[in-house]
Amino acid sequence: MSVTSESADHAQLRSDSDEKGDAATTVKFSEIAPLMQLADMMAPVAVRTAATLALADHIAAGTTHLRELAAASDSNPDALRRLLRYLIARGVFAEPETDRYALTDMAGLLLRDHPARLRDRFDLNGPVGRGDLSFIHLLDSIRTGGPSFERMYGQPFWEDLDSDPDRVARFAEMMAANSADSGIESEYEWSEFEHVVDVGGGTGTLVAQVLRANPHMRGTIVDLPATAEGARDVLTRAGLSERCDVVGANFFEPLPSGGDVYVLCKILHDWDDANAVAILRRCAEAAGTAGRVLISEMVLNGGANDRQFTYLDLHMLVYFGGKERTLDEYAQLAAEAGMTTKRVGNGKWGASLLECTPK
Repeated sequence: MSVTSESADHAQLRSDSDEKGDAATTVKFSEIAPLMQLADMMAPVAVRTAATLALADHIAAGTTHLRELAAASDSNPDALRRLLRYLIARGVFAEPETDRYALTDMAGLLLRDHPARLRDRFDLNGPVGRGDLSFIHLLDSIRTGGPSFERMYGQPFWEDLDSDPDRVARFAEMMAANSADSGIESEYEWSEFEHVVDVGGGTGTLVAQVLRANPHMRGTIVDLPATAEGARDVLTRAGLSERCDVVGANFFEPLPSGGDVYVLCKILHDWDDANAVAILRRCAEAAGTAGRVLISEMVLNGGANDRQFTYLDLHMLVYFGGKERTLDEYAQLAAEAGMTTKRVGNGKWGASLLECTPK
């Protein structure tokens, strides 16, 4: 089957019978364009290649001519021209004169210092960009129910991440940015609590926000030793080191006891049901009969967040074999860990706050 140029009003679709001399079947291009755009693989990889080569940053710094840009990005000049030509046709870059390039508003989103951090996300050598490449094996995940990342790279995501200190640091920065946008510090009622424990708390961004907003509280961060070291630095710079402890530990092992609220912010969706229950059990054990476990995750609600939910859900499958869940599914996990669950608020970016209490 062949399709004529995407700019045509109609597309000629030639089936096997057409090749035998029968009349070609004509359909409007508008009928197939939406699905063709959804199925397109070139545009996302082209944008991510530009991000990986830091083309926007080079151009912003004054490296605008093709030859200079190719040298700065360690690229073949002719191939780079063709990449830029493709992206220019789609509004990502501009070419004000032959072989001299400029940024558009869209290209500005790829600058390293842009607060959206899209360059880091799209970088094919970074933790997320590298992970997204494993979507090429989505078929394997759908057939097996397991992550295709391991098929792509020969080891699970977390082991692959730990093998590169630079990726570990970049991943921690991205997770810190996500935690900073959670909204937990303002959307949960902290007044009756004194001690928050952030389980898988990364570099401490979330705890720092909670402690700044609630001067009466103290905190504990639990994460793997290498990440925990970074949390100590963050807390010291924030002037909160006297109010917060840092514990280097695995959250599948016993957690520090005595906290009032144990926070799991975007942790459980990384794991399958069995492991998610194991994490919740550790939190429940540490919280005891008087404590709480606070889950911050996106929850399918049949509303405006479903598009983002489904997007993240396939990422969790491909990366880790994890999943996004409904409120009932989180309630079932909590029940297996000996707790009841209720929705107590909404975080940012479509997340829900779920409070778990002992039965």
